Amino acid sequence: MTTIQDNIARLEQTIRGRARLIAVTKTKPVPMLQEAYDAGCRDFGENRVQEMVDKYPQLLADIRWHQIGHLQSNKVKYIAPFVALIHSVDSPALLKEIDKQALKNNRVIDCLLQIFIAQEDTKFGLDPAEARALLQSPELDALTHVRVVGLMGLATNTDNEEQVRQEFRGLKMLYDELAAIQRPNVAFSELSMGMSGDYELAIAEGSTMVRVGSAIFGSR
Repeated sequence: MTTIQDNIARLEQTIRGRARLIAVTKTKPVPMLQEAYDAGCRDFGENRVQEMVDKYPQLLADIRWHQIGHLQSNKVKYIAPFVALIHSVDSPALLKEIDKQALKNNRVIDCLLQIFIAQEDTKFGLDPAEARALLQSPELDALTHVRVVGLMGLATNTDNEEQVRQEFRGLKMLYDELAAIQRPNVAFSELSMGMSGDYELAIAEGSTMVRVGSAIFGSR
């Protein structure tokens, strides 16, 4: 049976520095996270705010915590003191709340706009027009405690690799378009796409971050 350390070593060899590995730690107990940490992982992604808040004080301070699941505005305050990157900004209202809570904590919080790219109604995200409008909105300049550093997307859960590839490719095209927008709090550098089943396709299409859970920790 392979260990967490074996899995991380294999993933890093496959990725070969082309993207950053985010270990998706949802539902995993702290000892398993510690194993991933000991194997070199420093970027941990959580779907649920409460899980992140519970685990954060039990692990070392140099971990970068990523909020990768759908985020409700009323939960932002709990992660604002320490979260490194919020991947799932899907509305202007949520971005405003993150700015408000970041101000209270004297921080600037990096964010990604989540774009709806899948052919599934269960996923969240902005459409391209909404993302353009948000980044070009005059109100954005007032949000001085957030920085939009890129995009995130979830591909359709399908065995059709060509469909997944096209969804990732479309998101990369949108990323390249929006990266040209120059605002004080917009500085694109990250494209978060790809999970355990499709991260190699995502990297081939330009992902800079892959969110991998079961390929590290095994199936739930």
